[in-house]
Amino acid sequence: MTRAADELSRPDKVLFADPGVTKAELAEYFEIVAPVMVGHLRQRPLVVRRYPDGVDGAGFVQQQAPRNTPDDVETVSVAADNRRGAVRHLVVDEAGTLRFLANQACLELHRWLSRADRIDNPDLLVLDLDPSEHVTLAVLRRTARAAAELFDTLGLTPYLMATGSSGYHVVAPLDREATFQQARELARAIAEKMAEDSPDELTTEQRMAKRGDRLFLDTGRNAYGQTAVAPYSPRARAGAPVATPLEWDELSKVEPDHYDLLAVRRRLAQKPDPWSDIADHAGSVASALRRLSS
Repeated sequence: MTRAADELSRPDKVLFADPGVTKAELAEYFEIVAPVMVGHLRQRPLVVRRYPDGVDGAGFVQQQAPRNTPDDVETVSVAADNRRGAVRHLVVDEAGTLRFLANQACLELHRWLSRADRIDNPDLLVLDLDPSEHVTLAVLRRTARAAAELFDTLGLTPYLMATGSSGYHVVAPLDREATFQQARELARAIAEKMAEDSPDELTTEQRMAKRGDRLFLDTGRNAYGQTAVAPYSPRARAGAPVATPLEWDELSKVEPDHYDLLAVRRRLAQKPDPWSDIADHAGSVASALRRLSS
């Protein structure tokens, strides 16, 4: 019988050459953040990005749970949105699973926006602020604030995350009454409203060639089978940055890739998770759509 907490293979394997993070250190990071991270992952199908030779080597996306998944690691089979039938995904319901993921060199964890008990009904809405290289940090931050104001107006509670990459996510918890189609309709309507209000700075144009130097408001994650990077997940980038939930008053001080593995550990030792109450503020998609249309 294999278990998630079995010994790491090649614990000294360097996964991030900069700043020199080993597999054992990644496992230690996951152990430390597990008390806050597991709640954001529980019952959610996962898609992971694995880098067996470290972030500088070839990586790949894995949707199916690995064949060597331990007996005590939760999985869930969900219908695929194509002809592949069901896909068996990993689910993180306890800290030992995060150790298993570290042993598999999973450097990024991406979660579904719904949970297994109501897989067709998302409990999160994500607006991904995706800047081109020409978008300034001032525009990115101004857009995040505009999104938060619009969410508030629609009766949604906005939460902020520095993605560990180039942008921010503005996220709203949902009451799981709506389908993915309805949630995506709302996300698109929000993005289109924002782009109409700031056409020189913002766009919903899918084709990169037509975006110009504008910030792309990406709503594509709000669909069945799509994922968003999980809170406290490392990113497969030099410096080992981490997707980090923020308080709104931190927006003016924290850049999207500000926090790394070590800094997040220090942060959580000093202050609680800003998203700890996210489930208590679930909003209605139907109500938000009615408010937006009026």
